[in-house]
Amino acid sequence: MGKVGIIGVGQSAFVRTYPGSIRELVFESFREAVKDARISGTDVDATIVCSAPEYDRQRSPAGVIAEYLGLNPQPTFYAETLCSSGSTGLKLAYSLVASGLHDVVMVIGFQIMSQLTSAESQERMGRGADILWESPFGTMMPAYYAMHARAHMAKFGTTLEDLALVRVKAATYGQLNPNAVYRKPVTLDQFQDPSSFLGGPVAGPLRTGDCCANADGSSCIIVACEDKARAFSKKPVWIKGIGSATAPVNMAGRDRLTGLAASVEAAGQAYKMAGIRPADVDVAEVHDCFTIAELMAYEDLGFAGPGEAKDLIRSRQTYREGPIPVNIDGGLLSKGHPIGATGGSQIRTVVLQLRGEAGEIQVKEPTFGLIHNIGGVGLYGNVTILGVD
Repeated sequence: MGKVGIIGVGQSAFVRTYPGSIRELVFESFREAVKDARISGTDVDATIVCSAPEYDRQRSPAGVIAEYLGLNPQPTFYAETLCSSGSTGLKLAYSLVASGLHDVVMVIGFQIMSQLTSAESQERMGRGADILWESPFGTMMPAYYAMHARAHMAKFGTTLEDLALVRVKAATYGQLNPNAVYRKPVTLDQFQDPSSFLGGPVAGPLRTGDCCANADGSSCIIVACEDKARAFSKKPVWIKGIGSATAPVNMAGRDRLTGLAASVEAAGQAYKMAGIRPADVDVAEVHDCFTIAELMAYEDLGFAGPGEAKDLIRSRQTYREGPIPVNIDGGLLSKGHPIGATGGSQIRTVVLQLRGEAGEIQVKEPTFGLIHNIGGVGLYGNVTILGVD
């Protein structure tokens, strides 16, 4: 089996309210990706469209998108694993290319969250839990991650300030990302006042500043077999390892709340496939839907031991200049979280880093990059490792 490479990446700006249709939104990232790959739509053998359908007004959005982008009569597939849909799409694209069924596959992720009110959005997120045993009791995403935060604090002594430091780092780099929703600096002092926007309570101990925001946006990744990748791209980035795992949907079925078992399992698979260790990762994108989620990811991915994540953020080891830069595009906390587009945005960031095209946030000569993308409250976990020749 030959290598499978990423030859083109694209992303729209992530915004709180997009004024157009899903067709127009997706076209923004599609246009950037095909230009980046130096191909046209006729070079694409198949397309995978990723979103969470409960947020879409359009039934069968994959068909509408393929028609608008001129991707008929090539096959179009639809993938959904909640917030990890984009990286699930990449795994499917990798499989289609590695198997020899297709040479060039496009992965499109999108979401227009603003078509729903905040209350409607939270209700749908709540239904991501078991509608028989959990969601009727009012569980929502902030409440679930608040449980994780309390467990981590109780066992390891993690503090509210540690959580705030994650958001401070995100804002440091969000200011530099033209595609991010939030591009303003954040200070610890802003978290100290409960009457302030960032310090206001959401689900204790989480405050507004500990939570990412819904957003509208799209992403596009183009994957190709080795021959096509070398022919089309001057700097193909290779898919070195992919891991995927799941966990019980009910929290009562899980053996710990200080981390996500799906992350640990998926990371182990990806490291084994790529033949590397956590210490070999030069830059990472992790699923920081909440500040505690980033700290747990440090430990689940092996960047820190159990309870040691707080030491990484306190000592700035996950800043651009540190030994393991994490989310230096601002992460979900700054970029926002358009569910179907998030995984593709993370992949795009790492691809640009590995090609040396990340501008102000570029790390020094990276060889391996890691993408950690979670669906639901750790229900689905995908870890992808990319590398260069």
